[in-house]
Amino acid sequence: MRNSHRYIWLAVVLLWATGTGTAHAQLKTIHIQKTKDAVITLKSESGLWKMGSNAFVIEFTSPAGQPLDVGTVTLNTAMSMPGMAPMIAGATIKPDKSPGRYTGTISFPDSGARQVTLAWDGPGGRGSARFSVPVR
Repeated sequence: MRNSHRYIWLAVVLLWATGTGTAHAQLKTIHIQKTKDAVITLKSESGLWKMGSNAFVIEFTSPAGQPLDVGTVTLNTAMSMPGMAPMIAGATIKPDKSPGRYTGTISFPDSGARQVTLAWDGPGGRGSARFSVPVR
């Protein structure tokens, strides 16, 4: 009976270590966008967006580098194609535990340059930014 308890504890420790290791993986910057009132950093584990499902983090800081709570955040992308309506993709975004940090997911059916429109409205102010990010 004692050996089975050891195995259970070992399994719990291994599962905890594996789960926290991925949650704290080093994120790489995809894009940095500076506005008058905010510095926006888009990050992911790979440092890029790819075809298919993508998880990412958006960090908002003041120009002085302090975390900036911007409240509600939306992110949409568009890809123009000659003779066709633009391909639109919207992200699901939610606040993270850290101030100024938001997690999101988005999916792309194919590769190509996307025009990103990011908007926010909250205690840190209201604003928007547009920039281009490649999907590989």
